[in-house]
Amino acid sequence: MSRPLMLSLSTAAWLAVAATPAFADAERLEADLRALFSDKGTLAIGSVDEALIRDRVTAEELVFDSAEGERLLIERYVVSGDYDSPDEVTVEGVRLEDGLTELALLEIESLVFGEPSSAVLPLGDHDALDAVTLGSLAIDGIALDLASRTAEEWFAGTPLRNSEGRMTIEKLRGEALSRDAIGWLEITGVDGVGQNLDELGDGSFSLASLRLEGLTGLDEEGAEELESLSLNELAVDSDRLVGSLAALVMTTDLAEHRGEMELDDFRLDLARMIELAPEDERTQFRMVSNVLTDGSGELMMDAAFNSAWHEETNIQGPGAQGVLSSDGSITLHEALALALVAELPMRLPEGMEPAALFGDEMLSDVTLLGGELGLTLANEGLFGRMITLGAATEGVSEAAYLEQVRTQANGFGMMFGPRVQSLLLGLVALAEGEASELEINVTLPANSRFESLTEDPLALPERLDLRVETR
Repeated sequence: MSRPLMLSLSTAAWLAVAATPAFADAERLEADLRALFSDKGTLAIGSVDEALIRDRVTAEELVFDSAEGERLLIERYVVSGDYDSPDEVTVEGVRLEDGLTELALLEIESLVFGEPSSAVLPLGDHDALDAVTLGSLAIDGIALDLASRTAEEWFAGTPLRNSEGRMTIEKLRGEALSRDAIGWLEITGVDGVGQNLDELGDGSFSLASLRLEGLTGLDEEGAEELESLSLNELAVDSDRLVGSLAALVMTTDLAEHRGEMELDDFRLDLARMIELAPEDERTQFRMVSNVLTDGSGELMMDAAFNSAWHEETNIQGPGAQGVLSSDGSITLHEALALALVAELPMRLPEGMEPAALFGDEMLSDVTLLGGELGLTLANEGLFGRMITLGAATEGVSEAAYLEQVRTQANGFGMMFGPRVQSLLLGLVALAEGEASELEINVTLPANSRFESLTEDPLALPERLDLRVETR
């Protein structure tokens, strides 16, 4: 046998062996796609091709007509790598449209699923999706009709659920995704316009980015835990709210029992909101705006809080005893600044972990072992403007109004004791400009519960060691 003939036969044999799994994968992909849609409507597939040299099988021109009257079009569905354990699944040119009007309900330029648990993902089947895991996710070019059933499912439990309008998302990225946990997920370039945006009314919104990290407990209601959240450049312009937020960052280290929150440059355009408010509400709204903003019509706020749990015994878990330390600040620019410091020794009730202190769990059963609270109020113009407004409302001079307020403060002091009197007179000192800061320090009673402290607020002055200073 000649050498060229031997080479030709060898090449043909190699191609036959290499092609066998590819052809099998092509058949499996078509069968799996048809099985996925079999009980939901009719599916047409333009072609299914396989690459002999690279492990890749591609289905093109998919058209699915659902029993509900919607049509799903997919330009290309590509499985790369071992079909039973793909390296990547890519879906390109996705369009979900109304079968009668052909209006787009959802459009996606591309979806890339890294290391998915199966070659054919049950998109749209929430029950089946629970079993899917992904190494990574990359979605580009999302456009969504907010009135669609898809939007209702995506935004269930959010203000956008019953909205109308359109939203676009530039990119969505994520890693380590499953039904019960998300390693990280980031959304960038969000823009929307719509009607019935819950309490926002009608208007538009935009968001530069939102990133979540370390989200767990998704498979159990109330067990969700999040390590960090960062939000950047949120803007809302609606007929009920006009404002923006430069950044919001929240982090929680449950292992170290620490939590932080920072709110940066939150702004409300009260002047615009007054223009949009019903006519009979504008006068009162304008008075509030003038007091808060000194007539500028723009309210600006920054805030930051830190909390940490320090274990004081070797007891772990239920019954733990330690100190919850917190400090924070809120600044309403041109109005008021607040600073809070707390050192609260406490014993946790049976069944409560220290991590619950950084969640939404109520602390009514926590036993306080004493503790200190400190609050500082710095007047940046708010109290003086309140006196001006009060005097104008009652038709008296500011001096006369201040004297009324001082008399009332002394009257309450006679009713509730000297501690309450010192607090109220301190506020009067801020209002008349005799002091710029008011500092309140409180020592809490030992072996008491939060719940017991709130049951009878009028009795608190007698139970608390309260000290007031002005500067």
